[in-house]
Amino acid sequence: MKDQCNIALDTAKNRGATYADIRIIELKTENIQVRNGKVGLFEQSETLGAGIRVIVNGAWGFASTAQVNPDNIAKTTALAVEIALSSATLKKEDIHLTNEKVYKDLWQTPYLIDPFSVSKKEKIDLMMRIDRILRKNKLIKVALSSMSFRREHQYLATSEGSFIEQVLLRSGAGYSATVVGFGDTQIRSYPSSFGGQFCSMGYELIGALALLENAERIRSEAIALLKAPTCPSGKKDLILGGPQLALQIHESVGHPTELDRVLGMEESFAGRSFLTPEKYGANFQFGSEIVNLVADGTVPGGLATVGYDDDAVRAQRWHLVQRGIFTGYQTNRELALKIAEGKSNGCCRADGFSRVPMIRNNNISLMPGKWDLDNLIKDTRDGIFMDTNKSWSIDQMRLNFQFGCEIAWEIKNGKKTRMFKNPTYQGITPEFWKSCDAICNDMHWVLWGVPNCGKGQPMQVAEMSHGCAPARFRNVTVGIKGS
Repeated sequence: MKDQCNIALDTAKNRGATYADIRIIELKTENIQVRNGKVGLFEQSETLGAGIRVIVNGAWGFASTAQVNPDNIAKTTALAVEIALSSATLKKEDIHLTNEKVYKDLWQTPYLIDPFSVSKKEKIDLMMRIDRILRKNKLIKVALSSMSFRREHQYLATSEGSFIEQVLLRSGAGYSATVVGFGDTQIRSYPSSFGGQFCSMGYELIGALALLENAERIRSEAIALLKAPTCPSGKKDLILGGPQLALQIHESVGHPTELDRVLGMEESFAGRSFLTPEKYGANFQFGSEIVNLVADGTVPGGLATVGYDDDAVRAQRWHLVQRGIFTGYQTNRELALKIAEGKSNGCCRADGFSRVPMIRNNNISLMPGKWDLDNLIKDTRDGIFMDTNKSWSIDQMRLNFQFGCEIAWEIKNGKKTRMFKNPTYQGITPEFWKSCDAICNDMHWVLWGVPNCGKGQPMQVAEMSHGCAPARFRNVTVGIKGS
């Protein structure tokens, strides 16, 4: 593939490009789904293609091709140059990139078992066993289990001299039980909603998730939800379980710290951010003193864990919020120059070879505290424990939000008591994080995968993870406001 990369870089240089890069990507995926005792989906795909970026006359040009051969690589590069020349006639200012080191490297996701070497029969047999457990009660109308595997083999070369080869592997699995009865419908999912848990690792993840061991509990909780009272409304101390807190981090920390969104480049599709540039370096209080939120492209198992991003920038770790103070953005080589820091922290990624790389959420985690979960519950007088996301809504500035969860439990005088259905909570991002007064310790900390984050026009899907342990937030509005 190196020869193909050199053709693109030489063609771009000869046609006047001051910068060029090429990503050649071989992608292999497998998705399996079992629904009510039948295989509803067995899908395997393999693709190969190249995406080429150039800067000519201070403007970007991009073109891609699914025909990776010398002639087509040269033609596609020439097209990218033509697009850049056209873009330059409308530019407001020249594109400038941060200076970066030159790398020649091979990086691969660590794994124990190649998921693509495990037989279709073994995977389906496990999902069928789960399905039989979930459907032992006639109130369960839909039992849905799934597995998903992805391998991306990428070659990235830049006109600055970097040549990086990466093999990125991801596995995921989960299930849900939908129950209907007594005039109501409820759902319980495991290990998380919307497909389960996803990690950058091999098939060993499937065994680690204890899927069979939790199926009876999930079935029982789904059935119990039908007769459970609706979550009450009012002000309560709120403890969020890991899967829900991970989505809270994603929506109210991850997206508002993307610098392109801050600068208005996502305004027409997915909104902007309340973390405007004057708050950077100004001791803006994002949360309480115990809130430390870290972006980390190196954490083992993270879906955004890579050796290098699509700008050929090495993966890094840094604070977005430190001791409650907002301290950093997520950047790429182009936009990092817009802030005082002036250096990319490696957040540039694209959805395959045919999309333009853009700033995407890295792995972002809430650092663990000192509490044991049982002791945190004992310390709570009047609260609610909510877990597993069901719905979410957040405004265009990432300030006002409302989340719904699959399940909740009342906490009274230090004891977890009644189950509630249809729990919701709402708040305003900085006030919510300022109300955080307790975080569980690293024994409860889990890195939760998000495989379906959408952004951009045309929309791109990216994957990332958010680590957290259950945490408590004081005096939060739960239920329907004003009811």
